[in-house]
Amino acid sequence: MSVDPKDIRNVAVVGHNGTGKTSLVESMLYYTGAIAKAEAVAGGKTISDFTEEEIARKISVHTALASTEWMGKRINILDTPGTADFIGEAICSFRTTEAALMLVDARDGAQIETIKLWRRLDTRNKPRAVFINKMDKERANSRDVLDNLTEEFHSNFAPVTIPIGYAEEFKGVINLIENQAYKFNANGKEEIIPIPEDMAETVEQYREELIEKAAEGADDLIEKYFEEGTLNDDDIRRGLREGLARNSVVPVFVGASEKGAGITSLLNFIRNNFPIPTGTFEYILKEDGTEERNYPIGGKDVPEAYVFKTTIDQFSGKLSYIKVVNGTITPDTDLSNPELGKRGKPGKIYRALGKKLIEIDALNAGDIGIVAKFDPAATNATLLNDPNSKIKFRPLKLPQPIYELAISAGDKKSEDKMNDALHKITEEDLTFEMKYNEETKQSIIGGMGELHINMILDKVKEKQKIDIKTKMPKIAYRETITKKSGLAEYSHKKQSGGHGQFGRVVIEIFPIERGQYYSFENLVKGGAISKGYVPGIEKGIHEKMEEGYLAGYPLVDIGVNLIDGKEHPVDSSEMAFKLAAKGAMDIALSKAGAVLLEPYCKLEVFVDQDYLGSILSDLSGRRGRVLGQEDMGHLTSVKAEVPMAELRSYAIDLKSMTQGSGSFELEFDHYETLNGTLAEDVIAEAKREKEEAEKA
Repeated sequence: MSVDPKDIRNVAVVGHNGTGKTSLVESMLYYTGAIAKAEAVAGGKTISDFTEEEIARKISVHTALASTEWMGKRINILDTPGTADFIGEAICSFRTTEAALMLVDARDGAQIETIKLWRRLDTRNKPRAVFINKMDKERANSRDVLDNLTEEFHSNFAPVTIPIGYAEEFKGVINLIENQAYKFNANGKEEIIPIPEDMAETVEQYREELIEKAAEGADDLIEKYFEEGTLNDDDIRRGLREGLARNSVVPVFVGASEKGAGITSLLNFIRNNFPIPTGTFEYILKEDGTEERNYPIGGKDVPEAYVFKTTIDQFSGKLSYIKVVNGTITPDTDLSNPELGKRGKPGKIYRALGKKLIEIDALNAGDIGIVAKFDPAATNATLLNDPNSKIKFRPLKLPQPIYELAISAGDKKSEDKMNDALHKITEEDLTFEMKYNEETKQSIIGGMGELHINMILDKVKEKQKIDIKTKMPKIAYRETITKKSGLAEYSHKKQSGGHGQFGRVVIEIFPIERGQYYSFENLVKGGAISKGYVPGIEKGIHEKMEEGYLAGYPLVDIGVNLIDGKEHPVDSSEMAFKLAAKGAMDIALSKAGAVLLEPYCKLEVFVDQDYLGSILSDLSGRRGRVLGQEDMGHLTSVKAEVPMAELRSYAIDLKSMTQGSGSFELEFDHYETLNGTLAEDVIAEAKREKEEAEKA
């Protein structure tokens, strides 16, 4: 059955790998009665980690949807991976939920992925709460972690629960709003107990802190707090609720997910205080391509939704995860995808409990569910009932791949099987990319790291029974010129009995602004060359630019002036002038200071300060230019420009330099001139490959 929008809570569970997200979701599902037992990750039977690769590796790889109920409210939980290689899965959850729950290890505080995920939440101004997990472990200290979070993020953290004991002495939590203590027992549930007498003073201190933080959640409560010096329980709840919705207050909980500790208070808070979908806003794209976050969820009755994730199930086929923005979607609702020009009815609608699909009759505005084998659905698709609607919901913004490999599979049959399988994965995983580089004649795959790529390739190899060979991809260099050529003249003449071939071309080439690629101007006077032959001249110039001059890489940013020429009344043709233009280009390039251009990337590295010196030294050795550093507590962000050729193995190298703790983001930025020995080596290698190809 469908759920009223005011009774829906959508929550993204996020955090650094190993903070216990999946264990927490298991406990939440156990408490709510969705499952009979909370399973351990090591056992390979958790609701969220159900794919073969997740079970084998004991890590989350995909975002899993688990829908449950708590005291009359629907809670849709998106359990996300915490490894940088699968950041796209976390981003899809940010797109879809109204709030996030950030897990932090009680021993480690803010780790690299914690900081990166927090920043991504900041870019969306996404409300969030924090759950300090693993309070039962040695060295656990929630107070130290809270101090660390405050130092890192400078947010208004409001502790809602505090621990009863630490590490092996940890027995449960005290809810400061309810003024109630909860002790966990052997069956993974909590029972109410009196607040320990020796903690009365501590509870009072923390409650005063909570009241102060809650007062900052609403302007009228600040005034009341200053006037009266305190707030009642209802005021505290309202201050936290409104402050969370405005992202001005971050509620903090403590617990131990594997023990089932701290779960009751967390579920109660999500139920009572997390934002409801209606009243929040979605991003839309206007017709001019600009974005606006002013489209209210639940603002009208006409059915509208978007697809935020796609998976391929061996039994159910294509599964499309949808968020309903407006109206009600039933199995019989007509929905169109304007971009694909496809329309249809879902047929069946499901809730999900991990891999288990539960058929339902409808999804209302704000709700999340799944449609199966629905042809109009594709990741990022806008689904509309009104054929005249011009609405388009903003697609996911995902980081560019940071690790690439060139791949091949030997024979044509294996190549086809490989390509088909990998193209299907690009539909499921938008951070995975596959393309064919015409310049280098290589099939290239890209992803968010070595682990990401290896898992995909292992999966394809196993299922398709093929051998896939990999190697580092060639760099897509460019060529250009540095000065004017002066006049360059070439005549193409060929006599072959009847009509011959004749065309004479005089050109001058010169550098133009980087990124303009090409300009052409016909300056011929007196009709020396008929206008009908000019397109042939341009074709010859373009062919030469594609062929390159120094090393066979495309020529760019060249201006060409056609100065003069000569034609023959019988023997001239478009082909003759095309060949004459190519010959003139060769001569002009020999005089214009031809150089290689290499691609540069913008790089942002996130490292512990202990490794900062090594990173800076390494970037210098890679011919990088450091643009700036940002202190992020015990972490540092380093921004730099680095040649792409120096970064092909950086995903592996950085892990080695930082003992696996460092991470980075990468995007192509621009081309720069490559000179000296490095350029000579590139040219020599290109000539060697050309000679080998000619011999083959």
